[in-house]
Amino acid sequence: MQPALRRLAGGVRRASAGLLDALLPPRCLGCAEEVSAQGTLCAACFASLKSVTEPFCARCGVPFAHPGQAADRDADGLSCAPCARRPPSFRRARAALRYDDGAKRLILPFKHADRTELALPLARQMARAGGALLAEADVIAPVPAHWRRLLARRYDQAALLALALGRIARRPVVPDLLARRRRTPPLGDKGAAERAAAVEGAFGVPPRAARRIAGLRVLLVDDVMTSGATAEACARALLDAGAAAVDVLAAARVPDPRLAAGA
Repeated sequence: MQPALRRLAGGVRRASAGLLDALLPPRCLGCAEEVSAQGTLCAACFASLKSVTEPFCARCGVPFAHPGQAADRDADGLSCAPCARRPPSFRRARAALRYDDGAKRLILPFKHADRTELALPLARQMARAGGALLAEADVIAPVPAHWRRLLARRYDQAALLALALGRIARRPVVPDLLARRRRTPPLGDKGAAERAAAVEGAFGVPPRAARRIAGLRVLLVDDVMTSGATAEACARALLDAGAAAVDVLAAARVPDPRLAAGA
């Protein structure tokens, strides 16, 4: 495109954006307060988001209040007690945000209220937190939803995050790399052992997909990581199908209540 045409096209885009903002003033993604630009947060909602930063478990990504809460330390970093006793099948898990009231303002509408436009802002946060994982990933795959839940919700939030991350990091995304073989019960009120039992054998890799991941490093994407049971079950299925390694990247991580308040 010639310089004059580029300038003209840019002017048209700016004029269109200005007209849209005049007709539909930009609103905060979290609270609907008026903001300066579409797709952004107001100062209060932005300040309420708490990033997962060090110290955290180098394996499962659970945040620590202080390094003394780690059960072990090795060349890879700090480990929580469960990971020190039995390392997970995935190499590393990272999350962008702590799953608290601030993160829930974005996560819950995204999951349950058709706010699919939140996928890209959340994916940008995830790309910041998981840059090293994205750099090493050969392919990105979402944690799959059961088909009945997909029909009820009409979209797969993990798949939307994976697709947005693929565009940001320029990595291939395979939305159907994993399949949920059976429906699992809601896990919100269950402990770690109950969660692990509920998802045992619930995921698999279809034969046609297994040929596509042999020897590759897979980045598994989900919206919220709690105990890591779902990530563990998915990682086992991917490794059994021939993947070389599995990392996990979530939008938010639920802190371990046993580590709360520096206990």
